[in-house]
Amino acid sequence: MALWKKIWLLFTVLWLVVAGLNIMTILVFSDESQHGKALYPATLAIGVPLVLYGVGWLWERIRKKR
Repeated sequence: MALWKKIWLLFTVLWLVVAGLNIMTILVFSDESQHGKALYPATLAIGVPLVLYGVGWLWERIRKKR
């Protein structure tokens, strides 16, 4: 496995744990009318690792062509 994939995997695990704690905190300590606020961190929890993986994949493809 490439080094960037190992670093990405570590980042993703940490990112998901922190995002999960943030989402759970919002859901537990907010009123039911404000549960929609947890949608933004949930979107970021999925989106950021996907974008970073795409950047790493593109970077690897560009470097292999040279």
